[in-house]
Amino acid sequence: MKVLFVCTANKLRSPTAEDVFRDYPGIEALSAGTDSAAPRPLTKELVASADLIFAMETHHRERIRSKYKQRPADSRIITLHIPDEYERGDPALIELLRAKVEPRLSSILSVS
Repeated sequence: MKVLFVCTANKLRSPTAEDVFRDYPGIEALSAGTDSAAPRPLTKELVASADLIFAMETHHRERIRSKYKQRPADSRIITLHIPDEYERGDPALIELLRAKVEPRLSSILSVS
């Protein structure tokens, strides 16, 4: 299963999530940013190839929903409500990501 983590700049939150879940069983983790200047900008190809998308904030989810026709079902675009107040690799961010993402991955992978 391809899982895409999305934030704005793809420098702090989403790459941290990609690092945390890179070796999670049953998934291929990627990250991207909604800003065109992001190191890995969000593209229609990335969105179309994702089975599940975790958006850090509501505006990221809405951008995906409004801009990309080829996307997972709305139920597969999950907003984590993680504000842009963490540095990359911040232990508090890692803990928050694990607490919010792991239960979703477990429930989805057990159903798939």
